[in-house]
Amino acid sequence: MPISDTTPEARDCQLQTLRALSGEDRMLLAYEMSMFLRELMKEGIRRSHPDWTEGRTTLELLRRAFFPAPLPAWLRVSVQ
Repeated sequence: MPISDTTPEARDCQLQTLRALSGEDRMLLAYEMSMFLRELMKEGIRRSHPDWTEGRTTLELLRRAFFPAPLPAWLRVSVQ
């Protein structure tokens, strides 16, 4: 059983609420959560590299999301 800080009652309530959402609302919720996570990641990158431009920060976000290993040569570009 996974470790959780949510009580079984709260988990049941959450599942009921999610099941009541339409497919469109579920997609919107997933999109909003994804965008929130991207902003959290970008803020973490900005704090670690305050001298980086917005473009370089965005490239690093993409690298972390899609290429956890070093970027392939075809994606290595100089961003000012």
